[in-house]
Amino acid sequence: MNFSELFRQSDLLCGYSPNGKYLASCVDYRLVVRDVDTLQIQQLFSCQDAIQYMEWSPDSLFILCGMYKRGIVQVWSLENPEWHCKIDEGSAGLKAVRWSPDSRHVLTTADFHLRITVWSLTNKSVSYIRHPKKCEKGVDFTKDGKYMALAERRDCKDYVSIFSCDGWSLVKHFESETEDLSGLEWSPDSRVLCVRDSCLYYKIVMYALDGRMLGSYSAYDSALGVKTVAWSPSSQLLLIGSFDEKIRILGHVTWKKIFTFTHPNPAQGNNLVVYREVTHSTKSKPEPPPASSLFTGQSRYELQPCPVSIPTEDPPSRKANPKKGVSKVAFSANNKYFCSINDNMPKVLWIWNVSHLELCAVLIQDLAISCVSWDPQKPRLALCTGTNKLYMWSPEGCLCVDVPAEASFKVRQVHWQPDGGSLLLMGHKQMCVCYLTSPPATSDPNATHTTAQSTITTVHNNNDTTTLTMQTNDPSPC
Repeated sequence: MNFSELFRQSDLLCGYSPNGKYLASCVDYRLVVRDVDTLQIQQLFSCQDAIQYMEWSPDSLFILCGMYKRGIVQVWSLENPEWHCKIDEGSAGLKAVRWSPDSRHVLTTADFHLRITVWSLTNKSVSYIRHPKKCEKGVDFTKDGKYMALAERRDCKDYVSIFSCDGWSLVKHFESETEDLSGLEWSPDSRVLCVRDSCLYYKIVMYALDGRMLGSYSAYDSALGVKTVAWSPSSQLLLIGSFDEKIRILGHVTWKKIFTFTHPNPAQGNNLVVYREVTHSTKSKPEPPPASSLFTGQSRYELQPCPVSIPTEDPPSRKANPKKGVSKVAFSANNKYFCSINDNMPKVLWIWNVSHLELCAVLIQDLAISCVSWDPQKPRLALCTGTNKLYMWSPEGCLCVDVPAEASFKVRQVHWQPDGGSLLLMGHKQMCVCYLTSPPATSDPNATHTTAQSTITTVHNNNDTTTLTMQTNDPSPC
C-alpha cells in the first residue's frame, strides 16, 4: 500500500475519470488534470470564477465546471485543449448541472427549478423541459443511456416524464401514485423505474418503461417511512432503508417483501464477526496486542466475542430531520454483500450476506463514520471517520492504516478508481492517492509516493477546435 504526496483541492471537488486514467481536481478557479499513474499534470484550465461543481463526461473526453454564483458553465476538452465551451443561463440563474449519457449534451437546472435546459455541444441547439420538481433525485438516466426519467409537479400532483435521449422527445408521461414524490431511480438493467414517496409516507412504486405500474410496497402508516433505497447490481433485489431502523428487501418478480433485516443490539449471530477499533494514546505505551490481531500502529482492530453491546445515540425528539433510521445501504460489486449505516448507531458499519440473509460482520469505530465506498470490482470496501486513518474490510478481514501525511490532513471522503487499483482520499483542502498495488513508475520528481510501513493493522478472518459559446434568456421552447 503506497501513498502519494498531498495535493491541493477545493471543497472536495476532485475525482477519477470514468476510464480511470485521469484525476481531476479544482483549486479555486483552476482545473487540474493529472495522470493517475504518475500524477503528472496533463492539462491546466482556468475558469472565469471559483468552481463550485465539477463532473467528468461519461466518455472521459470532457470536463464541465459549474459556477453557480455567476450562472455559467464552462466545458473543457482533454483531446483538444484549444476547444472550450461556455454556457450562460442568464437571468434564469443556475442551480445544478450534469452530463447526458452521450457526453455531447449538458443539462442545466434554473433557479427555483423553473426549467431544465438541454444544451448541445455539437450543433449548439437548445431545448427546454418544463415543470421539473425539486426533490432529492428528480432526474435519472438508464444505464444504457437511452432514456431519462424526470419527476414533475403540476397542479399539485406528481408526474413522471420519460424522454428519449436521442432527440430529447417525450416517450411517456403519466401521473405518479405518490403523495409527494421525493426521488426516482432506474434499475441497473434499465427496465424498472423505482419511485419513492416523501418520508412522511411509506410508499415505493415500480413502473415499466411504458408507464405501467408493476407493483407498490408500503410497510406501515402514520410514521416516518423510507429514508434510502438501493438496487442490487443484478436488478433482482431492491433494498429499502427506513426510519424504523430496519432494512426491507424486495424481489423483482412480485415486488413483495422477501426479508427484513434489523440492527440487533447486542449484536450476535452464529457466523457473525465483530471488529472493534482500539486506539492507544501516544503518551502511554500500549499493551501487547491479543493473538487475534497484529499491532503495528496506534490503532488496531480487535475481534470481539458475541454478543457485543453496540453504542447508540438518541436524537433530539423536538428537532426536524432527526438523525435516526437507515441512511446508507449499498451492494457490493459481486451482489453477495451489502453494507448499511443506522444513524442511531453512527459509529457502526453493518455488513450483511445476501445469500444467507444474515449479518456477517460488524465494524465498531471510535468515531462516527463519514464515508463508505465499495470497490467497483471486488467485494471489499473502504471507509473513513474524519481522522488521518483509512479503514478497509473484505471477507478475509479488516485493515487499519495511518495515512503518512501531515497531521492536519483528515480523510473526509474516499473514492475508488474504476478498476479498483487505487483510492482517492480527500480532506478539507487537500487530497492524496492510495495505491493498493506496487507504486507506479514515474519520472516526475515532484510526484512522490510514500509506502505505508509499520502503520497497517490487519485482523484476519467528434470535436472541432472552435470556441463554442451559448447564451439564452429566451424562455420559449427551441
